[in-house]
Amino acid sequence: MAQTTSKDGLSVTAHVGDGMVLFAFDLDKNKTDNLAGFAIKCTPKGGQGRFLPNRLDFQIGVSRETKEEDRPYTTSDKAPFQKFRWFNVPLDLSSSGTGAYTYEITAMYFNGRGGKLKPGVSLPLELNFEPIATPKMSLGFTRGYLTSQAYARLFKNKPIRPDGPKGLFDTKPFEPQYEWLGYHARKLVIEFIDACVADSSSTMDVFAYDLDEPAIIEKFAAMKNRLRMILDDSKLHVGPGAVETIADQKLVESAGADNIHRGHFSRFSHCKVLIQKKRGQAVRVLTGSANFSVRGLYVQANNVMVTDDPTVAGWYEQAFQEAFTDMRGFSGNPIAKQWFDAQETGLPHFSVAFSPHTDPNLSLGPVAKAIEDAKSSVLFAVMELGGGGEVLSSLTKLAGEGHVFSYGITQATKGLSLYKPGSTHGILVDFDALDKHVPPPFDKEWRGGPGQVIHDKFVVCDFNGDNPSVFTGSSNLASGGEKQNGDNLLAIHDSEFATAFAVEAIRLVDHYHFRDAMEQATKDNPLTLQGQNPKGEDLWWKPYYDDRDLKSVERELFIRSSP
Repeated sequence: MAQTTSKDGLSVTAHVGDGMVLFAFDLDKNKTDNLAGFAIKCTPKGGQGRFLPNRLDFQIGVSRETKEEDRPYTTSDKAPFQKFRWFNVPLDLSSSGTGAYTYEITAMYFNGRGGKLKPGVSLPLELNFEPIATPKMSLGFTRGYLTSQAYARLFKNKPIRPDGPKGLFDTKPFEPQYEWLGYHARKLVIEFIDACVADSSSTMDVFAYDLDEPAIIEKFAAMKNRLRMILDDSKLHVGPGAVETIADQKLVESAGADNIHRGHFSRFSHCKVLIQKKRGQAVRVLTGSANFSVRGLYVQANNVMVTDDPTVAGWYEQAFQEAFTDMRGFSGNPIAKQWFDAQETGLPHFSVAFSPHTDPNLSLGPVAKAIEDAKSSVLFAVMELGGGGEVLSSLTKLAGEGHVFSYGITQATKGLSLYKPGSTHGILVDFDALDKHVPPPFDKEWRGGPGQVIHDKFVVCDFNGDNPSVFTGSSNLASGGEKQNGDNLLAIHDSEFATAFAVEAIRLVDHYHFRDAMEQATKDNPLTLQGQNPKGEDLWWKPYYDDRDLKSVERELFIRSSP
């Protein structure tokens, strides 16, 4: 969802995601003299307004040597944002993801000598945050460790699990953190399971990969023999300290050995899926990238989707039944050789494919074609670009071509790569550098345990164009995984869903990019806002009006609303 307003040469577009908003600014070039940046004031309905804070200001430099307690936050009326877009997560948004806010965006200018500022034109926007949903499909994201500075302010970096070896534990003391960190994705998971537990006519079939969230395991156990599960048994989940083995024993006791299958396809049983059945018929399904684990819901950035449609749920139930009966023969079955197209009333137009396939291009081909055919932008978050296949090679190639706006993040073998506009190979962010900026308890979770840091996997093409598309699910979008793993991949053609994923992509990149920039900054050359009449450097806003610079492309892209 996007909303645009203009006044006296200033234009603002608000791209609203899941409990978050990306503001894009545009300003007539003849109004840029002495431009200091943009201030944003946020006022919740019935509450008191406040200017959003900036981590940078004009006087106090921030560098890798600056301690967390010495890093100032200055309100944006005094330290304006020197970018033509800014991202905001309202901290007091309700747990349901709803809330009404008035934002006021003001162009700020230097006012003569001394670096004093004066406001220019201001624009108000009234935004109503609502869950990303159609009548039959809901989307939710986790907050994850990426907002750990906010977590530090709200929860004082309280631990998210007990000290000592991993195992089952009482989650009640951690409930406030879990609710906030897991955000809307966790809410969808918990509500889905609780509905199945409460309805004695319901049974539930589950694909689980990582499974160590104790409260979720207890809820599964409460289903007793109304639960069937395929639980991955690759070596990551059967070795010493694997909570999945404890969960397996508990669920076998409650549901019976015939109902709990440990297994994997050629490599992993990698789906994260819940299927609700009533009187034997599938009626609802939950899927996405989030594992049913502490790491998956409270540390990583992930997504979850719930579809209330018997036809769609039936496809997933067919995939479950085939795997429950014969995992090794799955790729030879008709279900693994086609896309299933959903166009029912109340759903966004989307399709789903189930792997493993004998030919990985069956699922990856449409993704690669959408990237190739993109007119304006490709935004993404994938685990790594070295996994092989058309999609990952297309993203790598796209980063150096520059004919569309390419922006994304991937986890490389030795670090994180950020793909900025015009980048030929991304910016490698070393894990050792990022470790220094991860506060407790996330420093323990950052590398700890199996799994990736960048786990949310998706590609968004032309999110505010005529034909937006999102590709997401449990698939890592690599040919090896599509040929060897049990996965599902969704292709969603809907502007609201595309916008939500686009905002998430920008959130991920901007977070890591700032931390990388802070690590590169030194005490002698710290990060600060650019003051009036800087010596030896171009004015910060000039690249946004240079047709040869992709910052100009960025300004023109994000100011556009969806058709």
